[in-house]
Amino acid sequence: MGATTVARQCTLCEAHCGILVTVEDDQVTRIEGNPDDVLSHGYICPKATAMGGLHHDPDRLRTPVRRVGDRFEPIGWDEAFREIGLRLRQVRREHGASAIGMYLGNPAAHSSSVIYGALLRTVLMTRNFFSASSIDQFPQEFVAWRMFGSNVLMPVADIDRTDRLVIMGANPAVSNGSVTTMPNAKQRIRDVRKRGKVVVIDPRRTETARLADEHVAIAPGGDVYLLLAMLQVLVSENLCDESRIRAQCTGWEELRALVAEVTPELAEPLTGVDAETIRRLAREHAAADSALLYARIGICHQVTGTLTHWLVNTINAVTGNLDRPGGQMFATPPIDAPRFGKYLPVGHGAWTDRSGTYKSFRSELPVAVLADEILTEGAGQIRAMITYAGNPVLSTPQRGKLDPALDSLDFYVAVDMYVTETTRHADIILPPISPLEREDVNILFPVFSVRNNLRYDARVFEPPADGLEDWQILARLITEVVPLPARRFTTRAVNALLAQFSPMRLTTLAVAAGPYGVLRRGREGLSVAKVRAAAGGIDLGPLQPRLRALIGTKDRRVHLAPDDFVTAARELLDDARRGNALTAPTDDYDLKLIGRRHLRSNNSWLHNVASMVKGRDRCTALMHPADAAERALIDATPVTVTSRTGSIVVTLEVSDDIRRGTIAIPHGWGHREPGVGWQVAAALPGANVNLLHDPSLTDTFSGNAAVNNTWVTVGPAVTAPTASDADREAAPTP
Repeated sequence: MGATTVARQCTLCEAHCGILVTVEDDQVTRIEGNPDDVLSHGYICPKATAMGGLHHDPDRLRTPVRRVGDRFEPIGWDEAFREIGLRLRQVRREHGASAIGMYLGNPAAHSSSVIYGALLRTVLMTRNFFSASSIDQFPQEFVAWRMFGSNVLMPVADIDRTDRLVIMGANPAVSNGSVTTMPNAKQRIRDVRKRGKVVVIDPRRTETARLADEHVAIAPGGDVYLLLAMLQVLVSENLCDESRIRAQCTGWEELRALVAEVTPELAEPLTGVDAETIRRLAREHAAADSALLYARIGICHQVTGTLTHWLVNTINAVTGNLDRPGGQMFATPPIDAPRFGKYLPVGHGAWTDRSGTYKSFRSELPVAVLADEILTEGAGQIRAMITYAGNPVLSTPQRGKLDPALDSLDFYVAVDMYVTETTRHADIILPPISPLEREDVNILFPVFSVRNNLRYDARVFEPPADGLEDWQILARLITEVVPLPARRFTTRAVNALLAQFSPMRLTTLAVAAGPYGVLRRGREGLSVAKVRAAAGGIDLGPLQPRLRALIGTKDRRVHLAPDDFVTAARELLDDARRGNALTAPTDDYDLKLIGRRHLRSNNSWLHNVASMVKGRDRCTALMHPADAAERALIDATPVTVTSRTGSIVVTLEVSDDIRRGTIAIPHGWGHREPGVGWQVAAALPGANVNLLHDPSLTDTFSGNAAVNNTWVTVGPAVTAPTASDADREAAPTP
């Protein structure tokens, strides 16, 4: 059989780079960048080449499996769904709707199947819904809601037109953008440098920092102080665009009062950045023809995640760089979610976890409480779980409690391609077909793309006759849990009805009715058929100013100074003046632990693809040479990293790429558990850094996990538990 080449996207990260997949004799023989792709223009990173490895992986599940003792055995689809329905309905009947919990992992957002994930969440009617959003982006959504009236209105960095780019807590050279989809971020950054200047503010000299004009090695947790001091300079030196502020915003006077005394000299010892650098950063931002502060996950992972993202948006706003080319902007996607986001209820505080500590936000609870909500007995206890495309045992802080918690459930069903550290606890695993066996039009990432576009994912392989797509699995779960009269007869009819509403059909209708669609613009308008026929998607032009039409606040103004944000910032400053700064070591813990990414790794997804894990060990503890010397630690030797929550053993990597007093360890590793189904990953397990993080340490407002606020000690390797003995004893026995 001859070779064929199919154009589609790599769906492993938010960039969704266009790829050309060549197949011969039913084997992927080559994956390369698609030069016709309207957003990535032929660029791909190494992750894209893993798409073939994932498809052909012998460890990937092809049929449903059911737990029998300590192993899994194949089960038919119909039998699996019948058993799932019986077990879930029994739990709901005996204990109520909230006795069923659901966790949605971020791969769900990489296909339009997320529509059915949301629908399943709705029909479950449970308060115990969790997602990866409370691990990595709740602060950004919370700030968007409070400032712009909608959590959907997270601004996009207009990187292609800015003259000055300042990056905080993000590494787009590796991630290719997040909540700002920017394939080939490296080249885009180089292009900014040709026009102006790029600054990276980060405790580590990241891959992005190596591309920049300037690297500011801030102390971890110092970002909020730095931005307050920059605002003080902007205000005191009259560098703000007051006419634009008064036309667009409220809260200007309150903001001025807040920062009046937060001088660069005050911030210097709190940030590790000298006062003159802080002044220069503020002045250069104001002086640029267009300027952009872009912050991402490293900021979300702090107790001040919400406050810091608020200040990022505020600095862009007061310097006239909000909703203008080269600043923060809002896309006009083919399905215009930003326009309708203000009508979606956020429901902050509509309910709480059972301890009363964490409020719901956009109808979900922070994943920080998941283990406790399973283990703590009483009304509302989670007794059954559904997980979809998530591995929270590795990806969330949980004190080592989530393993026994999942084992204690009455029933657990997972929608996943693998037996992972999480799904090994499941009673039934339902595997969707490979991404290369699906056709799709992604509806989410155009909302956050640096250029308006729509692109199509063609199937590379025909799916097996007995294979189901993600949405089909979720649709069958919906019919099993939704109340139906005469279920024996009606289930089949409802399944047949849902089968007519595939995400592709829904997307086709939504695109036709969207701002570019044929129903609005006639024959010249956009349709999925036209996108399907295009070699690399359809370019819909640069971002345009449109906040006035989108904003959802009651007064239709940007709220620069929400009262609770201002109060929290004042309390933070008062604590710092009393010597309790976020950057100050606590007790005997003297190193601040931060995370880091690698170009060939994507959370825990790719560690079973040999080409992605070959070469040197990447689950290492990065430490400054002076810190290593003080502790008599030697490069490339194992060390024990200990926090109040637990200890792990990892290999030490000594480098001056990281600031003194800081240590960086990547997440997504720890493939040591018995019963996992990925053999390559188990051979190179690494360590689960989330065992070091306290789940109760969260962003003050949103409950997002604050994993960049963990203090640790590091010493020579000793035999260490994966979680503290105290936590092991505290965790109830299943």
